[in-house]
Amino acid sequence: MIESANLLASKTWHIQHAHLVIAAMRRFAEELRAAGFAVDYRFARTLAEGLHDHRAIHRTEEVLVMEPASRSARERMARLGCRVVPGNQFLCHYSDFAAWVNRRLNVRMEDFYRWQRRRLGYLMEGTGPRAQPSGGRWNFDADNRRPPPRGHVWPAPLTSPLDDLDRAVIEHISPFCEGESPTGIWATTRAEARRRLDHFIDRVLPGFGPHAEAMTTGSMHLAHSLLSPYLNLGLLTPAEVCDAVQVAFDRGLVPIASAEGFIRQVIGWREYVWGMYWAGMPAYAGLNALGATRPLPPVFRGNAATQMRCLDQVLSEVRTHGFAHHIQRLMVLGNLCLIAGVDPAELLDWMWASFVDGAEWVMVPNVLGMSQHADGGRMATKPYASGGAYINRMSDYCKGCHFNHSRRTGEDACPFTTLYWDFFARHQVRFARNPRVSRQVQVAMRLDDLSEVRECANEVVTRLSAGQL
Repeated sequence: MIESANLLASKTWHIQHAHLVIAAMRRFAEELRAAGFAVDYRFARTLAEGLHDHRAIHRTEEVLVMEPASRSARERMARLGCRVVPGNQFLCHYSDFAAWVNRRLNVRMEDFYRWQRRRLGYLMEGTGPRAQPSGGRWNFDADNRRPPPRGHVWPAPLTSPLDDLDRAVIEHISPFCEGESPTGIWATTRAEARRRLDHFIDRVLPGFGPHAEAMTTGSMHLAHSLLSPYLNLGLLTPAEVCDAVQVAFDRGLVPIASAEGFIRQVIGWREYVWGMYWAGMPAYAGLNALGATRPLPPVFRGNAATQMRCLDQVLSEVRTHGFAHHIQRLMVLGNLCLIAGVDPAELLDWMWASFVDGAEWVMVPNVLGMSQHADGGRMATKPYASGGAYINRMSDYCKGCHFNHSRRTGEDACPFTTLYWDFFARHQVRFARNPRVSRQVQVAMRLDDLSEVRECANEVVTRLSAGQL
């Protein structure tokens, strides 16, 4: 096992991201030694140098590695002469995904998800070609869009006490990192990850469905699982997570909307993203279909404050925990960058480094495709742009905010609302014939105050870029 100094220095990582990975490595090495394995744990400038030194000392004839999730890492393993063996971090290998794609005229996630459900058997009644989805429907997404309930107390996440190993890792990585120091919220052993899975199934999952898209100042996680870092690291596998959800549903402990919504995220979206990543790389990482070139606003890097309550709340949670749930990422952080015309490569780099579950294969399609529409619609058939009305409906962020979510011009106009209409006017030609957003384009072009909106939008992006919004 090799800790690469160059990799640690390659980005300004959130300290909780770097701590999670390195502490998990060191603890796994300890567990392997306790189980009787000989472990050569190396600190090297690069992975290549560490492997070279290992081979020189141990005269290794062959090195086997579990297949990395990201293409760049797999190619690096090949260049180093390692033999890759299959892993268990996904239930649909990208080669199987490619075969599925080749049999289809379109590559919708919903179709992939249903194919996954049938072949894996989750939430299905019966077997074979006549099997039907539990509850009579494939998708309960329409039931899972309720705003945050007033006064609801969400279950607190589990924590693990920090020990000497944690403190040693924190001291080692601090010069390369930013964000608030680890507090024990993120598990660094399989046993602790399993404990968090059990907690999610017993205490959190029943309430996941209805409020899966809600956002609130009262909780950074609501009913989200907080399990994605462990799936991405391999401390948990998608099979055991989905099996646990299936058992809870079969016992009547979880409603169908919650069970289906979570299963869809794991075997649907997560595996679809992985397949699309492998199908599109390496070109995917450089896409910028909307020609967005503005720099990432300084408030994202902690170099400025903001009066936008929603943005301030989400970025505060990222600094504190290295985490924001998928709607906060898509409809606050990503949405703002999309409609402001921020360079998608800059947002990609920041999100990859800032989130505890960040990885190349995760962030490239999610940020460039789903969030920034930089792939021209390969991942999502519409741009995920919204004004302040959506944020007001799905959160409590707008209460007490300096800006008015319903206003698009004026000193107190909501930046989201202003930029939303400017975005569709700016990209009129591209989206005028898109059936999912053509109406928004038509409305934007018919606004009586469109010229004022666009002038206001220029002021908003200027202030955002200067860290004065």
